[in-house]
Amino acid sequence: MPKKFRFTVSILIVLILGGTIGFYVMKNQTKSFSPEETINYRNDNLKVTVFYNRPYKKDRVIFGNLVPFGEVWRTGANEATTFKVNQDILVDGSLLEAGEYSLWTIPNKDSWKIIFNKKMYAWGIDLTTEKAAREPEYDALIIEVPVRKKLNSTEQLSIYFDKQQDMHMMFLTWGETFVSFPFQKAN
Repeated sequence: MPKKFRFTVSILIVLILGGTIGFYVMKNQTKSFSPEETINYRNDNLKVTVFYNRPYKKDRVIFGNLVPFGEVWRTGANEATTFKVNQDILVDGSLLEAGEYSLWTIPNKDSWKIIFNKKMYAWGIDLTTEKAAREPEYDALIIEVPVRKKLNSTEQLSIYFDKQQDMHMMFLTWGETFVSFPFQKAN
């Protein structure tokens, strides 16, 4: 094997290893600022699992500043947020088939768009553009919900579920803002 070829291969291996190690170091460091969380919701045979990373507010103005209005947001930090459901459901009256989706939002002052996307993304943003990595052609469902203001502030992004009468509810809250949407089994 020629010496120049071995040198080139060695350089490529070093670059690949360095890039891989660098990515994992960066990923692990960001977890200390935005720890990951998995929320499991069950009701009878309905199962919903949400995986997301929970950034802190840290005296920052969140919506309209840190998270700009009118732009797609990965709905958390680090990896794209995922929403997995084991059976077909109606989300705010629209059908969402059983499966796993990446969950995106477009926050605005008075309403948010909630987006269920069929594609899974390794990271929530495109590292070259620093914009959301979502590809709209894979959107399975988009709904729009009103924004509600809270009297107290939630320091860390939180997603949780509750059942109210015959509806299941998913809530997203951070800072003084929260949004929610109803869902039920599709029969």
